[in-house]
This record gives sequence, C-alpha cells and structure tokens, in this order.
Amino acid sequence: MAARKGSASGAKAGANVSAEELKQYYHDMLLIRRFEEKAGQLYGMGLIGGFCHLYIGQEAVVVGLEAAAKEGDKRVTSYRDHGHMLACGMDPKGVMAELTGRDGGYSKGKGGSMHMFSKEKHFYGGHGIVAAQVPIGAGLAFADKYKGNDNVTFTYFGDGAANQGQVAETYNMAQLWDLPVVFVIENNQYAMGTSVKRATKSPDFYERGIAYGIAGEEVDGMDVLAVKQAGEKAVAHCRSGKGPYILEIKTYRYRGHSMSDPAKYRTREEVQKMREERDAIEHIRQLLLTGKHATEDELKQVDKDIKAIVNGAADFAKESPEPSADELYTDIYTDVAPQNA
Repeated sequence: MAARKGSASGAKAGANVSAEELKQYYHDMLLIRRFEEKAGQLYGMGLIGGFCHLYIGQEAVVVGLEAAAKEGDKRVTSYRDHGHMLACGMDPKGVMAELTGRDGGYSKGKGGSMHMFSKEKHFYGGHGIVAAQVPIGAGLAFADKYKGNDNVTFTYFGDGAANQGQVAETYNMAQLWDLPVVFVIENNQYAMGTSVKRATKSPDFYERGIAYGIAGEEVDGMDVLAVKQAGEKAVAHCRSGKGPYILEIKTYRYRGHSMSDPAKYRTREEVQKMREERDAIEHIRQLLLTGKHATEDELKQVDKDIKAIVNGAADFAKESPEPSADELYTDIYTDVAPQNA
C-alpha cells in the first residue's frame, strides 16, 4: 500500500498527449463551463427550480478522469453533477431539459438537477444526500467484480462528504473485497460554507485510506493533464485486481455552493486570484497557443460552436413539454409475471 502527496506537473504529465487530445480536453471543459453559465441564467429566469449546484471551476476533474476511462466503466456522484453528465457523453439537450423539468429530459423531468441517470452512458446519478453515493459506487464495483469483467467505477464525493461515517464503512468493505472502485474526493476547499481547515484535523483526505490499506494520492485538480495521469494510474491499479484507489483532487469552485449561496465566507479577491492564476481551461488554452497547436481565431471558433450547442440545448428545453400527469405513476413499480402455484 502506498499513499503519496503531490502529483506530476502538467508539462510532464502531458508529455505524451497529442495536439488533438489537448483540443478535445479544451472543448470538453469549455462545454461544461458554458453549459453551467447558461444553467445559471435559466435558474435566474425561473426556468430551473429547486436546488442547482454549478460545476464552474472544477471542469478538469471529470474531463481528466473520463480521459482515463473506457467503455463499460461506471460513474456515480453527488448533486454537483452536470459536469459529470456532459463529460461522459450525455446529450446537453437532454441534460438541460431535465434541469428545467421537461419531458425531453433524461428522467422525463422528474429528477431535476440532482437526480438524473443514463443507463446508456453508465451514469448512475446525482444523489442529493451527502455521501449516499459512496456505498452505491462500491456496490456498482462489486457487481463488476461478480461478473468477472475489468470495469472500474468512479465514485465522486466532496471534502464535506469525506467526513461522513458511511465513507469509512465503504472504504473498509471495498478493501476487504478488493473492489475495482476509484474513490474521487473533489476537494474544492469548502463544504457548503465551511472551509476544510475548520471542518477537519486531517487536511489530507487521501491519507485516510492508510488505515484500510488503500493506496491513494493527492492530485492538482486545476490541471487536466495531471488528473488524467493520476486517473490512468488509479484505473490500472483497480483493473489489475489490487482493489480500490483514492484520488484526492484539489480543485476550486468559482460560484457558491448552490445558486442560493452568496458565498460570503470567502473574499472576492480569493476567487479572482484562482481564476487569474489557476484556471484549468486557460491553462490548456495557453498550451495550445504556445505550442502552436491552435490559433486565437480557431479557439474563438470553438467557443462560438460550443455556445451554439448550449443555446440549442436551452431552446430544446424551453420547447419541450412538461411531463404529463401520467408520469407520476411510472418508474415506481415493475411488472412481474404471476408465478404458478
């Protein structure tokens, strides 16, 4: 078992990354950001109700890990889930329609922001209860081990959830049964409005795996190339039958915990400093420009194309009808053929 602090730099981690891969990471991260910005606008217009937790600032986490995944791998996460949906290939139109509670959404408008699923993309939710998805992720990994395949489950949760008791219980079971699960702690520094320093005496969450013999490491979550490299190491560990792996990914959310959070527990200067000095999308943009892999005009066109996709998703959501009253009774029970006495 090994746990280590720190990770390879982006330059070193990206040594074997092609120009096309860099462009793809830039596109995928920018799609998430523009989508979330539009979701924020629709929420302000009253078209999205309930809770809405934006992923702006954390895009490198899911894009980097999806680059290390293969077909058949699963993912489950918490309520800050729109970025995960888009990163695994779910249609922006279906995601936005679900956010607005429309019939064209992935859960026919009944799941909303926090509770939509895609069996086709192996996305098992958004979950509104803090840390509830962690044992579910271990269960998904158990199913794959039972079936004898080499699939891996990415189980995402935050620094606040890391202090929940069911996380410790899941660590124990996952290591006891050598489950192929990557525990991804998206440490964005604040659990709702409480900083990590005020919430825990063990600031390095990945080290908690030591008590169970689980390998892990800390990763720079503002560097998509470093995340990809760490993700490849983690999935190789799991696919080889060595059991679970913990990735504590240090990231940062630019917006409040949810749309109703004014985020007065931190200064504007702190957020602006992160935006100016550590932004993950800007980092890849500079790599593309300085490496002469793309021009300013080409990257502007990428942004223009993405905005068209996002605006199209918003229009689709607005035009999609609300679910019929009959939908209240679907997806509750399943039909079972009667058994002969």
